[in-house]
Amino acid sequence: MSRGTARAGWGVAGLLFAGVLCSCSINQLAVRTVGGFLAGSGQGTVFTGDDDPELVRDALPFAMKTYESLLDADPGNAPLALATGRAFVSYAFAFVQTPASMLPAGQVDEQKAGYLRAKKLFLRGRNYILQGLETRHRGFRALLDRNEVAAALKLTRRDDADYLYWTAAAWMAAFSADPFDFSLIVAVPRAVALLQQVNAWDDAYGAGSVQEILISFYGGAPADMGGGEDKARAAFQRAVTLCGGRRAGPYLALATSVSVKNQNADEFRDLLGKALAIDVNADVPDRLVNIINQRKARWLLEHVDDFFLTEGGES
Repeated sequence: MSRGTARAGWGVAGLLFAGVLCSCSINQLAVRTVGGFLAGSGQGTVFTGDDDPELVRDALPFAMKTYESLLDADPGNAPLALATGRAFVSYAFAFVQTPASMLPAGQVDEQKAGYLRAKKLFLRGRNYILQGLETRHRGFRALLDRNEVAAALKLTRRDDADYLYWTAAAWMAAFSADPFDFSLIVAVPRAVALLQQVNAWDDAYGAGSVQEILISFYGGAPADMGGGEDKARAAFQRAVTLCGGRRAGPYLALATSVSVKNQNADEFRDLLGKALAIDVNADVPDRLVNIINQRKARWLLEHVDDFFLTEGGES
């Protein structure tokens, strides 16, 4: 090969190499662009504002796998990790755990399978969100796994609120799906600590989203774990105030925790009646979750005898 031919060969190889690098850069840019759209505000209320839960149920799995594919190509994309985890948590709650909870009494095996599937999805979502937190703050996951929660939280800042909230929501939802899993029982205080940090940064976060979770926790947990009826009712009042009474969730949370625990069927019915009285079209971003929660409220009212030993009033 002559020197000129060699130079020409290296020139062609250089162009090819540059082309490969350019292609990789373009692919990475495309992934980040699409991922940024999905992780940001590009969706608007396409899912959350829909009035057809079955349509969203059928559409979400494809969206979830799209998220995963993009995240696999860009694992350091923290906002995309958050969006991926949030999608799994939302799907598991609305379309796996909630339907399982409303299965007929005779379908015990099917209900157990639904709860276990929901638990797996909740934990899958939590892990994606923790992946995003680890990208933002190296060492966070290791500290959290060692139960050094205070040290982990020192790494975070106010703009991590969404990550902490959704991590906690996923963790506590997994526990609600399988309350006999010891590893989840011992992790509950960590999840609560994440929620309390979000609340410390902004006690109006998500128009009462933190308080809505805490209603169920305070209402169901024993005093030595930080629970208490007074705390649950205070969280309920704050949640209702912050959302302007436009969400069914707080009413269901208090009814299914405190009212059932106290065997107060009258309060149970009253709270669920208020949940059903909410106009789902009054707040478009919460329309889908309100519709789903109202379905659950109707089911609870139809099965009130399953939760109370005596009919009406306090036992």
